[in-house]
Amino acid sequence: MDIPDCEDATSALNSFKVTTIQSGHTVLLRLPSGETKGFKVEKDATVSIGRVGSFRANELIGHPYGLTYEIRGKELTVQPPHTLQEVEETDATNELINDGEFVQPLTLGEIEGLKKSGVHASDIIKAQIEQHANYSMKTEYSKEKYKQRKEAKYSKTFSTVEPTIYNVCDHWFKKDQNRIRDIRPDTLSQILNLANVRPGGRYIVVDEASGLLVSAILERLGGEGRLISICDVDSPPAYPVMTLMNFRKDVVTNIHSSLNWATAQEDYTPAVAQESSSEVGKSERHKIRLDKRKNAADTLLNAREELFAGEYDALLIASDYDPLEILQNLILYVAGSGSIVVQSPFSQPLTELQSKLRLDPSYLAPSITESWLRRYQVLPGRTHPTMNTSGSGGFLLHAIKVYDDPNASKVSSHRQSKRRKKEADGDSSVPQTLESFETTELEEEDATVADQATLLVLG
Repeated sequence: MDIPDCEDATSALNSFKVTTIQSGHTVLLRLPSGETKGFKVEKDATVSIGRVGSFRANELIGHPYGLTYEIRGKELTVQPPHTLQEVEETDATNELINDGEFVQPLTLGEIEGLKKSGVHASDIIKAQIEQHANYSMKTEYSKEKYKQRKEAKYSKTFSTVEPTIYNVCDHWFKKDQNRIRDIRPDTLSQILNLANVRPGGRYIVVDEASGLLVSAILERLGGEGRLISICDVDSPPAYPVMTLMNFRKDVVTNIHSSLNWATAQEDYTPAVAQESSSEVGKSERHKIRLDKRKNAADTLLNAREELFAGEYDALLIASDYDPLEILQNLILYVAGSGSIVVQSPFSQPLTELQSKLRLDPSYLAPSITESWLRRYQVLPGRTHPTMNTSGSGGFLLHAIKVYDDPNASKVSSHRQSKRRKKEADGDSSVPQTLESFETTELEEEDATVADQATLLVLG
């Protein structure tokens, strides 16, 4: 099979993610109907995608993402890119068309016979068009829609989808939006923007959105930075969203660690693993198991030390637990001017949290936003908003952590001491001290208020 030339990208992100399909990857395939499905590609295995057909997985291994294929037998053929064409306006209307059961004389049995005999999908669609009684009466737009419906039904083509966080989030939102807490791609972009996620940053995340936030942050970090996720399970969680991203495991291990709520407490005492060298007369298998336990214990201790060291750039929360309790447990580890972003499918939990944060001087400008998205169909001469759209992508609360230091001096006192220093140095450019200036200003304000009161009495 011929493969078009594809240059390897040199960015850090591409070194973090493999740019070609490899054995063991979970690949998203876009079917003719527009639906996307995930399939695991294993060497020497057969991938079946329902009525579209089946093919050998080796046909995809080593190929770049984004190509369109057609299934012919068990072989794949790369298709050229599809181009859009202008639709000519005509005087035809759909006013007199009656789509009854007799407008298409080609029966379902005859169509199935053509498919079994190996007739190409384009020839089947052409036969249906030729025998359609009212096809010539349709407008050009209706003819295009008719062809698209038939291609979605009979075509044996599919496209591989590049595993970007936008494509993966859009796939999960259409598949099961409740598992990702109603986070749309536009909402996810707002979360990353408000938290100022960037390569080299350090972040804490509480992710109960199937790993969507963890995957998005890892993609933004590009292999540089630090991420600690807090979960409620003993072992590191298996995030279903992350399996579609196909990250390099060695890079993820270096920048991402996971703690549960127990190990994230400073008064928790982790168990100490035994040394394998002290085990005399034990089998090799037992020693390997002890080594694994020791490595897991060392990883846990390092993650705890990093968390308790603090000075993280942002805290991101998407959890069903009380957000205020989560903040009280983790806010100590966020640096000054660090961002706090809390996501919820509903506005009520965030409204209650906002009212409490406004009373706490450690949080600056807690605000709630709701993202709104309107999708458009963009085609030559047919650009318009889609008829259906999602109701909501969830709500976001954003605040900035500030240090509530009672010993910090006011700006006015700092300016006053600075002005007094200038006067002591004999600076003639200062006509009066700040104290006298403030006193004069207050006297003028009092005189103005007195005059206004006198006018009201006389009036």
